Amino acid sequence: MIKIDSYEYYYNPEDGKYYIRKRKSSTHPLKKIKDKLNKSKDKKDRKDKTSKGNKGNRSDDAANKGNKLRDKADATHKTNKSRDRAHTANETNKSRDRAHTANETNKSYDKAATANETNKAQDRADTVNEMNQFYGKADEMNETNKLDEKMSKVDITEHSLYRMSIKNNHNHPIKVSIVMPTYNKYHQTSLSLYGLSKQTFSHAEYEVILVDDASSDNTSDILKEVDVPFKFKYIQMKQNKGRSSVRNIGINHAEGDLLIFLDGEMLAPPAFIENHYKHHVHESNLVVTGAMHYEGVYTFIMPDYNEDQVAHLKELVRRDPEYRRLYENYEQTQQHLNVPCPLVTKEDIDTNRFQRLSFPNRYFLNSGLKHFGERLEGFTLPYIAFLSGNVSVRKANLKKSGLFDETFVGYGAEDWELGYRLYKNGVQFVLDPSTVAYHQEHGISKRKVKEQWGNHYRFVKKHPNIDVLILSLEWKELPFMHLHQTLVEYNELEERFPDEYNELTHAFRTMLFRIIEYLNNGQPVTKLYDLPEDSEERMKVHQQFETLRPRGFDYLASSFEQIYYL
Repeated sequence: MIKIDSYEYYYNPEDGKYYIRKRKSSTHPLKKIKDKLNKSKDKKDRKDKTSKGNKGNRSDDAANKGNKLRDKADATHKTNKSRDRAHTANETNKSRDRAHTANETNKSYDKAATANETNKAQDRADTVNEMNQFYGKADEMNETNKLDEKMSKVDITEHSLYRMSIKNNHNHPIKVSIVMPTYNKYHQTSLSLYGLSKQTFSHAEYEVILVDDASSDNTSDILKEVDVPFKFKYIQMKQNKGRSSVRNIGINHAEGDLLIFLDGEMLAPPAFIENHYKHHVHESNLVVTGAMHYEGVYTFIMPDYNEDQVAHLKELVRRDPEYRRLYENYEQTQQHLNVPCPLVTKEDIDTNRFQRLSFPNRYFLNSGLKHFGERLEGFTLPYIAFLSGNVSVRKANLKKSGLFDETFVGYGAEDWELGYRLYKNGVQFVLDPSTVAYHQEHGISKRKVKEQWGNHYRFVKKHPNIDVLILSLEWKELPFMHLHQTLVEYNELEERFPDEYNELTHAFRTMLFRIIEYLNNGQPVTKLYDLPEDSEERMKVHQQFETLRPRGFDYLASSFEQIYYL
């Protein structure tokens, strides 16, 4: 904030311009102007007194000279009257000349006084003009300050479901909108926002929409704590609505043509937005993901870490003496407090030192996706790359395919379901390791497993197609390459033998569906297609199964066998 009192306005006679410079003293400009006017008044009073004194002295001198002239005239008159008259006439003329001279002198003083008054008036005019110009500049500064205040103030709008607050509200066109849902991740989300403030992408051209799904921790404090250079929209839900719902609210408030879905605990490197954006500049029908190149990082010691996470963290802190010291201090003095303990600072993010506590998790790539290249060419299940923790897509594609299905509540499958609709509408999926972000590890809720199977069940009920049902085999821990090859052979089987394997394909689809149904219901996954021993359908299924391997359908035969005999 600029303080007007700290600056003064001055005239430079060399170039005839006015400038503002930092004031040497803290005297207010109005007081300086008042002092200047008072000094001018005192100077005038002194000059007026001097002028009056000079006029009195001139009158006395004129009187003395007149008396002497009269004495001389009387003496001369006694000697020679005619010469006296002439001399008197001559002296009279000289007296007139002296009077004229005195008069001219007085006129000169009057002119000088008039000029002085004119100069004083001009000085006062200059002073007033100077004051007006100073405050004109001050008004400009004030307008700048008002703009700064407008940029820093928070605009608030109320809605029946939420309250939205906007920081750095401006009218510059937004190219990228980052939609971040969060729930009770205050510590991690604060660091995530700091990472997003360090982006190489123009700060005026992206916004972050943080949708707080009615957190009960200190997440609401983020609005007044963060100092970010981008437009920041904080949406606070009045009651918990679930991932799909809050993401849709974020989408509806997004100004950018490109949307990046990023979980609230994801720590983005500086080129994160730029690397996502570059793919969409020349192609409009893409989904770009960095989630397949997953990186995890421990930024806090969380009291709800499970045993595996604690063991993993202890191994990682050995890489850095300072992190090891912090962890040992936590164990000795803070462990009983049951509160998060910070490991990574903002300075660690600036220097990339935090990466010493990071680790790769290439689950999807190691399950077969790396064989299909960056564009997953030929892969039959590309929609699984739509992982909402870190994925980008144009808003126009979402409008065409639809937003997140809000019947999906809790964890899992809501992103795959949307990805499946995008896939069916012809969107191309791209894996780019340069768009990776770091997932800040946190405790894993035991509810997640049940929520995951519940949402997966909704998924297969909504899309009971073989390229969705096939994902049930993941429960058997079969790699995605195996799932892909099974689906390839299933499609080939139906194409080559359209009516020969009806009983087997029906049994296969039924068993795949029941795996998810049983998991959702919490019942044992067994006897998925239990037929009477002597039933005709059972005999046909067995006969058809016996011909699969001889005809080259090895993956399909293996997958069928693993679930049929459960």
